[in-house]
Formats: sequence, structure tokens, C-alpha cells
Amino acid sequence: MCGAYKDTVDRRDVLRYTGAAVTTAGLASFAGCIGNGDDDDDTGDGEGGDIEMDSLTITQGEFPDVEDPNDHITGPYFNVYDHVYEPLFDVTPGEEPNPRVVESWDHGDDGTVELTIRDDVVFHQGQQLVAEDIAFTLERQIDPEVPPVSDQVAGLGSIEGAEAIDETTLELSYSGAPQLAEFEFGNYLRALSQEWYESDAPTVDGVISGDDEEAFNGTGPFQVVEYNPAQNRIVMEPFDDYWGEVPSINELIFEGETSDSGRVSSLLADETNLIDNVLPDDVGEVEASGDARIEQVTSFRNIFLPMKNEVEPFDSQEFRQAMNYAVDNQEIIDEVLSGFGEAMSQPVPPGINGYNPDLDPYPHDLEEAEALVEEAGYTEDDPAEITLTAPEGRYLNDADVGRRAADQIDQLPNVECDVDIVPFDVVSDAASAGPDDEEIPFFLIGWGVITGDADYGMVGFFHEDGGVQTFQDEELQSELEATQVEEDPDTREAMLQDVNELAREKAPWVFLHLQESIYGLDEDIQWDAREDESIYVWEMD
Repeated sequence: MCGAYKDTVDRRDVLRYTGAAVTTAGLASFAGCIGNGDDDDDTGDGEGGDIEMDSLTITQGEFPDVEDPNDHITGPYFNVYDHVYEPLFDVTPGEEPNPRVVESWDHGDDGTVELTIRDDVVFHQGQQLVAEDIAFTLERQIDPEVPPVSDQVAGLGSIEGAEAIDETTLELSYSGAPQLAEFEFGNYLRALSQEWYESDAPTVDGVISGDDEEAFNGTGPFQVVEYNPAQNRIVMEPFDDYWGEVPSINELIFEGETSDSGRVSSLLADETNLIDNVLPDDVGEVEASGDARIEQVTSFRNIFLPMKNEVEPFDSQEFRQAMNYAVDNQEIIDEVLSGFGEAMSQPVPPGINGYNPDLDPYPHDLEEAEALVEEAGYTEDDPAEITLTAPEGRYLNDADVGRRAADQIDQLPNVECDVDIVPFDVVSDAASAGPDDEEIPFFLIGWGVITGDADYGMVGFFHEDGGVQTFQDEELQSELEATQVEEDPDTREAMLQDVNELAREKAPWVFLHLQESIYGLDEDIQWDAREDESIYVWEMD
């Protein structure tokens, strides 16, 4: 992989060089590994790993329900579409982004950065990739006046605009620190052809939508040759005109199967080659099969219960803190997740820039919880009545985690807590409905901090412009905004740690656990699971 210098230069050094030295070239020149499709040693640009198979099938618990690659911020969607709509950078949280379609970038001294893109990239339907395409893609992600509207604004809060200088040069403007801008544009740039969208793309009310392969047109190493949304199935083949090395897999298939046991059965029956979210109870069966193995990693995905604080009784800080004391994180990890997980103490996980190592999870203390609920105005004779809404199939044992948490809260004499198990899109919509939405004010969701920076873990939920705000608090929002314009990486990291401490005190969520990602895959496929939950074929051998 590119970035071999990481043995001697750690992440904070990288951030210091790229964030503070705003007049120098970005990570491209530092890494010295600009992608080049003509270079035999070039293996870091997503053009295909060493895996050689006629056909590879990956089955996920969730399958995309939209065809627009810029529509959702959801890991399983990225896993499918990143093979078609390739990221412009290679990014691993905690490490440096590496050049890919973008060859290099230079920060100006006026809140701008100039990106140089490759001149040999073409879309699957024949259009040449030019800087104007990337500018169009980014503008539609941040400006609701530029159709088709995208909701990825939650990940691009500091980016203000994009302008094509010429066919291979793009200028981005940003309002915050250069370090924050790099976290954001490094993760969210996936080019859409403006010419294609305006002339040939199938759309419904301006939104990219279709039920066959014509609905896709990326620049990635794989092109879509068969698409059946009704069957949660998409088939891809190598793109012969890809700018890098053409993949050696003849056919790549993604499928969706919400049944946890169904995915395991498919793997053991050789109907698929890789599955996600293997339940802890099924790990032994997979390992005993002899033909499949388990791959697992503690992910950057935080599982939590947002409480919308413009809805009673969650408008009370005492009540929100009480919910944290009432839920026994460790019991859930031990008994519902069979030990797979790590109790959380704050909004972002360890390993993320801005994580505060001095904070502990809320202890399980029913007496303290009961007293705080009473301070909030609820008694045994007049209990608070709440419902916890939880998805099924999206996260590891999510429905059972929700049931157990609701049961633990319901043990309080002054709270009656029901549970409602729903499809994931119901929960996803609830997250976007605003902090005053009374329909579903208390729910279970997960958030993977894919940028590696705490800003992404908190702004979405705690800032009015975040896109998925569930908690309205002027102090928390103000403190977050201050971190966004701090250019010194060390100072900014300390500020983010303070924000995490403040968030723990205000208790906008019930902090549950860090998810353990458990995959089942063919015994002969060599692949290391990633903390950001990305599944890339080019990382398999």
C-alpha cells in the first residue's frame, strides 16, 4: 500500500503537517505515492487486489434502496457503490488519505485548496471525467438549490463551495481549519457526471432512479451489468477502460439479506463468499464448518440511543442522565452480544481524533437513575411513559439490544418503557426529522466515524446544520463551532476532547457500546476487516 512511511510517522504527525502547514502541498507530496495506472507497483489506488476468482458474492444485512451514490451516508451503501463510483482518495480512518483520482492538492492561505485530478479517467458510459463534474457533485451535496439534492451535507460542514479552474484543476473553499477540510473532502468526493445527469440519467422528479444497469455511471473499476432492486441484487463486471489495473475478478455480486441466520446459511451453503454482522451465537458454527472462517474487528461504529431534547421527558438533563444510569451497558455486551463490544463513555470511539481517554462510561445505578427521574418531575404514581424504537438487521443483534435496554429502563418504578422494533429506514428517517419530532423521539442507531475526526461524530447530531440533529443545545453547538476554525492540530484535539466531556455531561444519548464487526467468509479469502466497516474487493487476496 501507499503510505509506507506510517511506521515512522504517526497520525498526529500527519495531521500536523497537513493541517498547520497550509501553504505546502498536502499529503500527496508527503506520501510520495501518487496513483499511476502505468506503474506496476501501484497497488494503493483501488484498481484490484491479488484476488483471482471467477465470481465473488458479498451479502450484507442491508442493501441500498436508492441508485444515487450521493444520496445516503450509510456504510453498506458505500460498500456497494464505491466499486462503481470510486472515491477520489483512498482513506483509512486514523491514517492519511492517499491520492487516487485526485493526484495532489495544495492549500492556499485564504481558505481554499486546489486539487489536481487525473486526465485519463472516464465514466462507464463514455464521458471524460473533468473538474466540472467534481464541482457539480460537491455543490449538490452542500447546496439545496443544486439538484438532485443530496443529504450528505452532514459530512461536509466546513466545505463552502467548489469551482473548476480548468479540466483537471478544481478549487474548493472552506470555512474551517485545513485539517477539518481534508477530513471531509477526503471522505466524500465521489464524482457524478454532470453531462450524464442532465441528458441521459434515468430520474424520477429529478432524482437519479432506475431499475436496471442504466441507472449507474461511475468511474470505478467495476461497472454494473445487472441490477434487480426487487431482489436486492446488483451484478458488476470489470470496466475495461478503467484508468488503473483492471480487476482480475470476472464477476462481483452484492446481495442483501436482512435475516441474520439467512446470511449464515448462505455462506455455509456456498451461495455467497462473504457476509457481515454474524451473530455471536453463530460464530462457532461458521468456524466449525471447515470451509469458512470468522474475521472480526472493533469498529469505529458507536451504538447509542438519541433522546430528542425538544420533546418531553427528554428535555430534562436529569432524565437523560437517568437513562444512562438505568441501562447496564456491560450486561448488554456480556449477555446480548456474547462479549462482543466495548462500553462507550462519550460520542466518539477510541482511535478518533478528539476522543477523551479520561472519561468513563456511566455506571449502572438504578437508585441514582430513580432519583434523577424524580428530579425531572416523574414519580411512581405519575411515571414517564416512553417508547424505545429499534431497528432489526442493521447492527449486531440490534433488536435484542433495544429490547434489553428498554427492559432495563422499565425496571425503574417511575418510568414505563415500551419497545418498538421497525425496519431500519424508519429509524433513519427519525434521525433526520429534527430534535422536536414527537413521533419517534427515542431510538437506537449507530454512527461510524469514518473520517477519523470527532467533528464527524458529533456535528451531525448536535448542530442545527448537521442534517441529523437530534439535540439542540447552544453551548454544545458553540463549542463545536470553535473547534472547526482552530488551525493548530494539538489545540484542536484538546478542544474536541472538552466537547466530548461536555456531551457526556449533557447526555444527549444513552451511550451504549462500540460495535464489533463480525464477518464470515470463505476460508481461502485473505482479508483484514476494517475499523470503518468498508469492504473493498481490492483489499482481498
